[in-house]
Amino acid sequence: MPALLPTDFTARVTWIGRVTDRKARLASAPLQEAQLVFGGIEGEAHGGITRPSCSRVISQYPRDTEIANVRQLSVVSAEELAATAAAMGVDHLEPAWIGASICLEGLPDLTALPPSSRLQAPSGATLVIDMENRPCMLPAKEIEASYPGKGKLFKSAARGRRGVTAWVEAEGQLRLGDELRLHIPDQPVWPHLAAARARTA
Repeated sequence: MPALLPTDFTARVTWIGRVTDRKARLASAPLQEAQLVFGGIEGEAHGGITRPSCSRVISQYPRDTEIANVRQLSVVSAEELAATAAAMGVDHLEPAWIGASICLEGLPDLTALPPSSRLQAPSGATLVIDMENRPCMLPAKEIEASYPGKGKLFKSAARGRRGVTAWVEAEGQLRLGDELRLHIPDQPVWPHLAAARARTA
């Protein structure tokens, strides 16, 4: 019996980007298409099969421990970006400003997708959702260039709608306008989740 279920939910790719030098700046450069390989998008600073651990997993590993890279891509939602912009009191937020790899339109509550969900492109390229991408202050500098004084508002405004991190399970081409189909794990929510979170709060 399949453990992953295809759904009727789809999302259209409205943005593809690549951060080539993370130390230079966070902003991603736009692409018309991208070859997704097992290490992510070719030439992406966050790419690779492994990566040094960071603050996201500091409770599990000392910083800079070599771990599997399940943070190859940053996937955001056009609808959630619009909601974040409204909360900040600005006209819009560009996916590039927050270092997005992919922006999708049409999939509700993208940030809350179940971990291990898949997004599959017509080419067969498939992304696995790792987890929510927690907002931070790094996009503030990019936002400030267009909206002086507003960059500091991003972290709180984006809470719960910053998108997700993902990694490549099957290689293939990704193009602007592609429709990605959502596949979800056939697994109930763990009944002890609330209790486990309460112990670590």
